[in-house]
Amino acid sequence: MAGSTRLGPRSNIIAAHAVAPLPHHWPWRASDATVYSAVIFDFDGVIADSEVRANRTLAESLTAIGLPTTYEECLRDYCGHNWQETERRIVVRLGRPLPHDFRERHRERAQKRFAEGFAPVPGAPEFLESLGCLPRAIASSSSPAYIAASLDRFGLARHFGHHVYSADGWARGKPHPDIYLAAANGLGIDPAACLAIEDSPTGARAALAAGMTVIGFCGGGHILDRAAHGDVLRGVGVHHVAHGYDEVLLHA
Repeated sequence: MAGSTRLGPRSNIIAAHAVAPLPHHWPWRASDATVYSAVIFDFDGVIADSEVRANRTLAESLTAIGLPTTYEECLRDYCGHNWQETERRIVVRLGRPLPHDFRERHRERAQKRFAEGFAPVPGAPEFLESLGCLPRAIASSSSPAYIAASLDRFGLARHFGHHVYSADGWARGKPHPDIYLAAANGLGIDPAACLAIEDSPTGARAALAAGMTVIGFCGGGHILDRAAHGDVLRGVGVHHVAHGYDEVLLHA
């Protein structure tokens, strides 16, 4: 997600609840053989179908300060980065410091747009149900408060307990591996035994640098040409590409 709601301190505050029964229609079950010990998810574009709103909002905010920017340019240049890196890139392009009220005005614009409502990525709730007791975590460049509120909105907070990691709490965000290494460490699992699901080249590079198997995910609403985006992710080095959760395989 391109910086629209990633403003806030690092926190792991999502409450844990019991996992609901497995849906009978899902193609993979926790009892199936799997080569992975954990699944680590990016959030925006992988669990929350939020990237369209986020990047349209950022484009509006940048245009408003005299840096005309399109939605497509935001997806290309900022998607997957934490807010600090997003701001750094904006300043380079703008050629001067950001207005003192830019962050607050952008926050207000983002809150208004996200208040209109958004949904999980299609298939994400069912896939999470299918994992059974397999450990899982979120490794995201968004703020913990935004992630917590979104998971509560979707009824998915129970799937992650306190294993929600935000790059805002680390010295280096994606594409550095720190956030993925922190998630694996928090789960107590070797990164090499983890499967990461990422939609952005920036995030995919982070998970690959952590030594994980990476699925390049093309199921979010912001990806209009899934075949082309899959090719971009393959170029980064992902191990597999999935155009939706029905193509995410956890077993041999």
